[in-house]
Amino acid sequence: MAKFTPAFLKKLEELLKEQGYDVRYEKGNFKSGFCVLEDKKVVVINKFSTLESRIQALTEIIISLTKGGQISTDLRSVGLKNPMVDPTHDAEIDFDATESTDVSAEESSNTGE
Repeated sequence: MAKFTPAFLKKLEELLKEQGYDVRYEKGNFKSGFCVLEDKKVVVINKFSTLESRIQALTEIIISLTKGGQISTDLRSVGLKNPMVDPTHDAEIDFDATESTDVSAEESSNTGE
């Protein structure tokens, strides 16, 4: 599990901005996502989401855009282990060991469900 820090969130935002996406935080009762509005690429994140939820949403969006071919980026630049994403398989989000926290094997196998 990665450390969910404001610096990591900033990295994800900058990666999307470099790819031409406008990252916006808006109020409302909605799930975060991305779209194209009048030829403008927009990523909208729920303003009321926790830091962890924001990071997870942005990471999922980046992987989805990479799989779909909308962006071309080296995912290692944001701390993800697997830079090559096979579009025929669902990729699990793997974080680089330098971003990980000390978690026992028992805790890391717990999915929280």
